[in-house]
Formats: sequence, C-alpha cells, structure tokens
Amino acid sequence: MNVIQNSTDIITVSELVKKFGDFTAVDNISFNVKKGEIFAFLGPNGAGKSTTIKMLTTLLHPTSGKIVLNSFDPARNKDGVRKSLGIVFQDPSLDDDLTALENMQFHAVCYGVPKDIRGSRIEELLQFVELWDRRNDLVKTFSGGMKRRLEIARGLLHHPTILFLDEPTLGLDPQTRNHMWSYVKDINQKEGMTVFFTTHYMEEADRVAERIAVIDHGKIVAMGTGSELKSRTNADTLEDAFLNLTGHKIREEEASSLDRMRRMGRLWAGRRR
Repeated sequence: MNVIQNSTDIITVSELVKKFGDFTAVDNISFNVKKGEIFAFLGPNGAGKSTTIKMLTTLLHPTSGKIVLNSFDPARNKDGVRKSLGIVFQDPSLDDDLTALENMQFHAVCYGVPKDIRGSRIEELLQFVELWDRRNDLVKTFSGGMKRRLEIARGLLHHPTILFLDEPTLGLDPQTRNHMWSYVKDINQKEGMTVFFTTHYMEEADRVAERIAVIDHGKIVAMGTGSELKSRTNADTLEDAFLNLTGHKIREEEASSLDRMRRMGRLWAGRRR
C-alpha cells in the first residue's frame, strides 16, 4: 500500500523495505503519523521494529521505499531529520560525572541552541521536569526516574518536532512511569510535539497512545486505537490483542530490547561524532 502524505502528517512511510543479504527485516510497510499525535509502535523481538526506527532516525538506509519526516527524506537530508528529532533511549546516555546543568549545556552546544536563549531554555526545561533545584548535583547521585526526566528535558532542548522514546520506562517503578508520562503528555499538549514511542508495557500503550501500529515478521499486521485493536481481536486487554496478533507476549521481549537499545544508542552516538 502506498501512503499519500497530506498536510496533517509529520511522518509518512511508503512501501518501506530493508534487507540484510537474503533476509528481509522490513517487508513493504506503509503507515503515517499525524502532527501532534502520540503514536505507539509495537512488535516482538525480530519483528522489524528496531530496524524501522533506525531508518526513521537516519541510522540505517532503506533498501527501497520512501520516508518523509517533517518534510525531509532521511536518506538525503540526515541533518534536517536529526534537527527535527529528540531521542530518549531506554539505556541512559547521560554523563554521570557531570552535573544536570552541565549535561544540558553540553547538549545545547552540540545542537546549536543559540547562546542568548540557552540559559533560559535550560532553566525552563529543568523547572518543567522538577530538577532545577538539583541542577548542580552530579547525575551519578540521581535515581533512575530522575535520570529519565533529565534525558527528556535534554531531548527537548532544541525544540524538536518529533520526540522518539524507545522503551523509556523499562525498569522504572509504576509511580515513576506514570510521572514520566505525565511530563510527556503535558509537552505534547503545550507544544503540539509529535511523540513516537515503543514500550513493552501494554497498559501504557493503551492509556497513552492515540494510535498503535503492530509489526510482526517485517509487516504491519494491525493499526488503530487500543479499543479498535481489542475489538478486532475480541480481546479484553491490549496485551491479549497483541498475543492474538503476533503469537507473542510483549513482556517476553524485555531482555532482548535492552540489548537492542544499547546497540542503537552506541550507533547514534557514533554517528553524531
């Protein structure tokens, strides 16, 4: 299916294919994400989810097909795409030996945030995630939830159009997970920022996402709201719907997703140098 981009779309993926030798990791998928939408992308290990995300974020070049992200083609304008993105990986990428403020300042320099607004933007975001009072503390003293909040603030520094969150709450306690999503939804509503996320917590996807795409064996097998997916599969929960669609329980993927996000984080860091 060929998806036609319209004025409400911020991401358009059309007939996207990625092959590694004779193996097809992503098999002719098409979907769109609307401006300001909170969109969940779910799939079992090996389904093509991570490969798709890597193509969207310029880490991999497609074998064929087309991506348009914030009016840019990632294959032809990587810088334009990267400036459009804020990314929070599951595996922490902060410098523990720097303070929260120093981490923010370093990121601001890397992304070219103008000097005249750098200080006010950093204060605004640290206030937003309730870390301004801890700005001069070393990150190594922070809890997991505090580090995740700092990473979200850092990812928003350059006013990205799209925020990518790869399993951002994995390993966090339920209270901290709920707190983190409250920040994300608040930013989404205040700034109209599109949020593209993956998670293995099905209740998060059901509660937070406006639409959900499920990928399995390289193909999009279902897409819609949580209610639509449950209705389609005659399931009471999204986790049961996911099992009916893919034959897998999403929680079985936790260990492997940790390894995937570590690899993706290292690759992204290497490409930024």
